[in-house]
Amino acid sequence: MSNSELLQIEPLELQFPFELKKQISCSLQLTNKSDNYVAFKVKTTNPKKYCVRPNTGVVLPHSTCDVTVTMQAQKEAPPDLQCKDKFLLQSVVVGPGVTTENIKPDVFNKESGNRVEECKLRVSYVPPPQPPSPVREGSEEGSSPRASLSDNGTVNQIPDYNSMSRAYVDSLENTPEVKALISKLSEEKNIAIQLNNKLMQELELLRRQGNRNHGGIPFIYVVIVGLIGILLGYLLKRT
Repeated sequence: MSNSELLQIEPLELQFPFELKKQISCSLQLTNKSDNYVAFKVKTTNPKKYCVRPNTGVVLPHSTCDVTVTMQAQKEAPPDLQCKDKFLLQSVVVGPGVTTENIKPDVFNKESGNRVEECKLRVSYVPPPQPPSPVREGSEEGSSPRASLSDNGTVNQIPDYNSMSRAYVDSLENTPEVKALISKLSEEKNIAIQLNNKLMQELELLRRQGNRNHGGIPFIYVVIVGLIGILLGYLLKRT
């Protein structure tokens, strides 16, 4: 930042994020902390390459003015992104009420006896901002490995044990032995269910006959049904 008596200029170096075939702009802020009206003019060593808006103006007392410098689209990059272009900002005190349209051409001429302050501005090219890295597939929660920092500063990947355990179980289920065991247990379960249904039907039939004969259900049938229920529960628990 320039701390001249008339204007404070921020920044003193114009930085352009250089990209081929693209117009690039940067801004200057001029601050007038005095009680005077200050006129300014911006010149450059390469006027065909840059567009300055406004290139001439008046900064009112205790106010600021923004100046936009636009570099025209370039067809080729300079070696090592080095730039020799320069800008010169001139400032001078003018009378109260003076506007941009009223600035006389010779107001910035030192030979006319005017006290003109000058500030040279450098130009530099910087690499353009990099776009954010795309999110890789499988990085959502629950599917990506987590990282940890070891004592020597290297990053280690912590495996997802939930995914590993699921994969291990899936691999076991695909073995012939496990498939045969599952098939056998399922068959035993179906047989037990069918047997239980048949016994329940017979029990219901005996209950109806007992009601007609005013007698009770034989104790032996109750015991058999209980044993069948225990067996069925054991088989269901195994599957």
